[in-house]
Amino acid sequence: MPTPHGPRRAQVAFSDSAAKRLDAITSEAELHALDRALVVISVDPDAGELLPGDSHGPRLRQYVDDVERVRLVYWVTVLKTVVVVAFIEV
Repeated sequence: MPTPHGPRRAQVAFSDSAAKRLDAITSEAELHALDRALVVISVDPDAGELLPGDSHGPRLRQYVDDVERVRLVYWVTVLKTVVVVAFIEV
C-alpha cells in the first residue's frame, strides 16, 4: 500500500557561518528563493554537483539555481538524513 505522503526529506541543518548569513537576510524575495533551494536539496540531497577535493573530510556539494540566483554549499551525512549547509549566497 503506497504511503499518502511524498518522499521523505532530509533534515536541513546550518553551520554557524551559514546560520549567521541566514540571520542577515531581510528581503522576503531572497528568503523565498533560499527556501525553494533548501526544499530541492532536502528532497534530493544529490541534486548539487560534487566539488573537487580530497576524501579526508565530508564531500562538499554545490547547488546553484540560476533562476532564483541562489548558491548553497553543503554536505550530506552518511545516511543521507541530514543536509548541512555550509555556505549561502543569495
